[in-house]
Amino acid sequence: MPRRRIGFWYRFAAVLCKPPLVVLIKRDWRGMEHIPAAGGFITAVNHNSHIDPFAYAHYQYNTGRVPRFLAKSGLFRKGFVGAAMRGTGQIPVYRESTDALSAFRAAIDAVERGECVAFYPEGTLTRDPAGWPMTGKTGAARVALQTKCPVIPVAQWGANEVLPPYARKPDFFPRKTHRVLAGPPVDLTRFYDREMTPDLLKEATEVIMAAITALLEDIRGERAPQAAYDPRRERIEQRRKTRSQTQPRTEQEEGRSK
Repeated sequence: MPRRRIGFWYRFAAVLCKPPLVVLIKRDWRGMEHIPAAGGFITAVNHNSHIDPFAYAHYQYNTGRVPRFLAKSGLFRKGFVGAAMRGTGQIPVYRESTDALSAFRAAIDAVERGECVAFYPEGTLTRDPAGWPMTGKTGAARVALQTKCPVIPVAQWGANEVLPPYARKPDFFPRKTHRVLAGPPVDLTRFYDREMTPDLLKEATEVIMAAITALLEDIRGERAPQAAYDPRRERIEQRRKTRSQTQPRTEQEEGRSK
């Protein structure tokens, strides 16, 4: 694979981060042959630990195609962190934008420059009780359909055993294994040159998430639930349960007041 210009800041980050990652976490990495040697592309990755961006960046750094992660725009204005984010070419997401596509304009520009943009389509740590990918947000699909770039699905498992979702203290010993499996590009050609309606973007996103989930099934050696965990559906269901629990008490109180 040809050498890539990585830059000072990425190499500096690697000098800081790689030694502890190598010492503390074992690696089982597969699928690097699917990472394009040239041209812009997207990787779509599941997210199950606060430290998996570092573990996954280590994997992709070793392919020679460094990832540009999307991050909140505010992080780019804060001292050393902001300098590192800018220096490593991470991509600010302006959440205050009312235009969903222009919010990802920088990601589109990066892909068109020949960069790799790493998306966590779930948008946050998975809330699935067993750690499976949740339903995805449509950002990766938007950029992919706008640019017609390859979308490489990537599944990872193991960083969550070091630091489970929403845990505060890591557990490094005994050493855990970070397992990564990248797959071939997701076929989104049937969505090209069509109006990017919410339904179209939802369908394209489901195709991307299905590819990630299938790879994670391979890593874990088990089947995922038939329906992905949907945080929005769960919130609605929780509100319904809360109302059903409070309604009888309200009716009893009204009866006593008569």
